[in-house]
Amino acid sequence: MSVADLHRPPKRPFAWLWALIPTQLLVAALWWRFGWQVGLSSLLVSHLTFLWGVLWPQSSLYSPVLTRLPLPAHDRRVWLTIDDGPSQQTLQILDLLDAYHVKATFFLVAQRAQTRPQEVREIVRRGHSIGNHSTSHPQAWFWALGPRRMHAEIAVAQSILHDLGGVAPRWFRAVVGMANPFVSAPLKALGLARVGWSARGYDGVGATSERVVARIERSLMPGAIVLLHEGGAATQSVETIGLLLQRMRATGWSTLLPEQLEQHHDARAGAPCLSPDPRVNG
Repeated sequence: MSVADLHRPPKRPFAWLWALIPTQLLVAALWWRFGWQVGLSSLLVSHLTFLWGVLWPQSSLYSPVLTRLPLPAHDRRVWLTIDDGPSQQTLQILDLLDAYHVKATFFLVAQRAQTRPQEVREIVRRGHSIGNHSTSHPQAWFWALGPRRMHAEIAVAQSILHDLGGVAPRWFRAVVGMANPFVSAPLKALGLARVGWSARGYDGVGATSERVVARIERSLMPGAIVLLHEGGAATQSVETIGLLLQRMRATGWSTLLPEQLEQHHDARAGAPCLSPDPRVNG
């Protein structure tokens, strides 16, 4: 499978309406026929279904979402992704990734990128890719944004990151993974495909690096999309990423970007494991 097969911007941004309208007509009919008790219960059930599509990061109710690269069972490679940068830790993370000969995708917040343009350029210069992670990272309210604000969060970020990095992001990750019905239209217009994850360690909530890495290890599988974060008072990014790369090397895991699938589709299974620079301890 090529990256073109995986890169799937929404084709029908308002397809969800074809589910919403009939279900609400059905609710009205049940309310009229059987009274408010049945009507209210059916209304709550129908609304919870659509709310689940917003709150569950792996839900494709409102747009396609990539949660795993379809690699064969014997291919021990994963996609490493790092959210919320750039930050004061970005250059250290880049040095660490270089030491282990690892490439990653950095999902960047555009307003933060504007304050650290050199870090954005350095990410690209070192052969990593950048993704769109909104303009301002409205963590508490992204799931509830209306169409105009949602479009601005995605489109403005796309323009800023393109200007700073010299390349337009191809991938988008929703803030906190939550995507409401208004995400699809700007993704389609900008040719962005939404990315979720399949392995995370909850590194942004104050957990130790050891606990974060242990959680990620339990979820590793061929083609897993690993979610990490940088910056933030509770995120020990450099220590956590360093420990994860050590553990991956020790257990035979390697990494790739989805853009590398064409380059490696004829390669034998079991790509070379992570080989750190000899100056890196461990």
